[in-house]
Amino acid sequence: MLPGDSCVCDPNMLVSVEAAVTSMIDARFRIRLPPDLYITDLSEAFPDATFRLLSGVRSGVSAKELGEVLARTPGSVATAFREHDAVDAYEVLERTDDRLLATYETTDVDLYAFVESGGFPPEFPIEVRNGFYEFDLTGTREEFDHLREALESSGTEYELLSKVNKKRADRLLTRRQEELLAAGLREGYFEVPRECTLADLADAVGVDKSTASGIVRRAQARLIAWYLTDVKAE
Repeated sequence: MLPGDSCVCDPNMLVSVEAAVTSMIDARFRIRLPPDLYITDLSEAFPDATFRLLSGVRSGVSAKELGEVLARTPGSVATAFREHDAVDAYEVLERTDDRLLATYETTDVDLYAFVESGGFPPEFPIEVRNGFYEFDLTGTREEFDHLREALESSGTEYELLSKVNKKRADRLLTRRQEELLAAGLREGYFEVPRECTLADLADAVGVDKSTASGIVRRAQARLIAWYLTDVKAE
């Protein structure tokens, strides 16, 4: 919207927005991954290792991913990746005594469908340990309840590790959203005209372009909802 443009807002929508941003929830979940995923196989084969999917781009029946593994035997993990039927074009970019960074392609894209089944697109990095996926959720009570209902209706094993009720004055954005917005301000993404492209912003924080776009859009939507609610209250 340009300066001077007008917008007619539905007052009912503002009421629902006010309820959403007034009471937020910070929660951390630990969810059992389906047994037929490649990342489940590998993480259970190396139960002491941490697998971090830093970025992933799904295209049809395959995905290109950038992954990091923290393990005592990174060489053995690399071998297991190369030998897995669902992994192709595995290339090590960096390796130390306890860390492995690599790119690869996989025909197993069910991880994306599983993460999205809760109603949320994957927000990187995705961390997996010994067959379990751990992630943080900052959202409304409705979003929190929707995720729990989706998990329970599917019979998915999960554990709620923590849950904290927040008020509007507390955290509104996820840490990842704050990171992207801060980088955007620093790099000039929000300037007119822009001083960096979306691709530049994505590179600055180490994610792919589509992931950066989704995170920025969700962060902007939350901030706009918060602002409109404050305007309505004045």
